[in-house]
Amino acid sequence: MRVLGLDPGNAITGYGVVEGRGNRLRHVAHGVIRTTAGDPPQERLRVLYEGAEALLVRYVPDAVAIEKLFFKQNVSTGISVAQARGVLLLAAAKAECHVGEFSPTEMKAAVTGYGRADKQQLQEMVKRLLSLNERPRPDDAADALALAICQIQIGMVQRRIEASQ
Repeated sequence: MRVLGLDPGNAITGYGVVEGRGNRLRHVAHGVIRTTAGDPPQERLRVLYEGAEALLVRYVPDAVAIEKLFFKQNVSTGISVAQARGVLLLAAAKAECHVGEFSPTEMKAAVTGYGRADKQQLQEMVKRLLSLNERPRPDDAADALALAICQIQIGMVQRRIEASQ
């Protein structure tokens, strides 16, 4: 199973591609889609959409894992992230990919075993699980890899449950 993880953001959207076969995870790629500060919102959303579309064409994932919207205080930031998330979901829908949506707590629990793990703990587990030489950077890409791992782990658990019934 190949999964494209997406950590949505208006300025920077992280992506990570991971393959899972049996109990093995393999890193395929990670990075970010950047938009230009000062550009009109519609232009930034177009850049995100086209970037996601290009990733879907290049890596042909079986599924997309995307972070659920989570914000505490800044509503305007939350709105722009929601817009970014919307265009990423649209790109996945147009590519006819299954979409898994995970909260930060769900993603951290699936990857580290602890839903309140900090960034360093999460990055260290991603590094170990994917046999990387160093922690993935930037943070947005590391989170996207963790989301992809989460989708694969959840899928493995689901298949085991279905097989035992």
